[in-house]
Amino acid sequence: MLSVDEQMKVIASGAAQIVPEAELRKKLERGVPLNIKLGVDPTSPDLHLGHAVPLRKMRQFQDLGHQVTLIIGNGTALIGDPSGKNSTRPQLSQEQIEANAETYVSQAMKILDPEKTNVVHNGDWILSLDLKGMLELCSKFTVARILERDDFTKRYQSQTPIALHEFLYPVMQAYDSVQIKADVEMGGTDQLFNLLAGRELMEKMGMEPQIALTMPLLEGTDGVRKMSKSYGNYVGLTDEPADMYGKLMSIPDTMIGKYYRLASTLSVDEVDKIDAALADGSADPYELKRALAANICDLYHGAGAGEEAAAEFTRVHSKREMPEQIDEVSVEVEVGDDGLVYLPRVLVAAGLSSSASQARRDIDGGGVRIDGEALPAKSYNVDPALVKKGAILQVGKRHFARLA
Repeated sequence: MLSVDEQMKVIASGAAQIVPEAELRKKLERGVPLNIKLGVDPTSPDLHLGHAVPLRKMRQFQDLGHQVTLIIGNGTALIGDPSGKNSTRPQLSQEQIEANAETYVSQAMKILDPEKTNVVHNGDWILSLDLKGMLELCSKFTVARILERDDFTKRYQSQTPIALHEFLYPVMQAYDSVQIKADVEMGGTDQLFNLLAGRELMEKMGMEPQIALTMPLLEGTDGVRKMSKSYGNYVGLTDEPADMYGKLMSIPDTMIGKYYRLASTLSVDEVDKIDAALADGSADPYELKRALAANICDLYHGAGAGEEAAAEFTRVHSKREMPEQIDEVSVEVEVGDDGLVYLPRVLVAAGLSSSASQARRDIDGGGVRIDGEALPAKSYNVDPALVKKGAILQVGKRHFARLA
């Protein structure tokens, strides 16, 4: 096992906060593997690189010789985490939660070492709590303490409803830490209150309190907003290699270092060198992005996937060639009274644009091609010969469809 100083360097790399750092050092000095906790509520089956950030840190802990406990929140998900929300989350059914949990674990194990990961479900202890047990837990916290949460404070002050069951969420997450005797709990920066609640409950129950370690939220491919499917700036863990590679090549140069540190498999020392090269101007951002995209493709799709995606990217984008495989779509092409076809409707039906208005924006921005030829702005109504069977439609750099 590495020295304490060496371990602290790896653990602190990319971390937002370690509370309190001195106590973590003391735990490491004992030379005994620590129990590192990450709790996840399976509220969605689709994970992206932002979700993977704490999992990457968990893998670093494993590589340092520590134990990892991944808690699937099939109990807490019934409440819904109010962190960062300005309204009550809709409650999921137990069936939805279990289906999402199965998908989550399979994706998480592409990052974690399965043989060194203890997967548990907090429904095993939360759902079996009786009224007496629930009251004993709730008595450890005051309403004033719970209202210290920033999101609760804002909702209370703005008279936005707060459902009573939402107050139970940090209590239940804290109870998870008691149940598994966590040494360190991981989470995003929006989870700090919940992590500290676990620390507080452990102390009140006569246990050594856990350390709270938060990781920053990863900005999406736009480099501005946090990665989110709703923003359309995400890189999904199940994205096809070519699509994953293309999305990563689109990130701003300013995000290269952060993506390497939070999403790649490179060591801390290797990432430090990349940061230094970016800072002094000796690095080639384009080549760094190519290497980053290949690294992440290999991580989620196996060795060699990155190289194949890179070749496809070069062929399609650098040489302006078509992909080798293009999905065929069956679209009903309607000819109007003017003898023309309304192209936005075709693009939506082909799954290349989300709406007719988006399709018009795609056309006006020069992002629509038919058989490799870019359409000029305002080309909404086109000759039927352009959208005949076999025509290849393209929107943006990565989205293609062949008309069947």
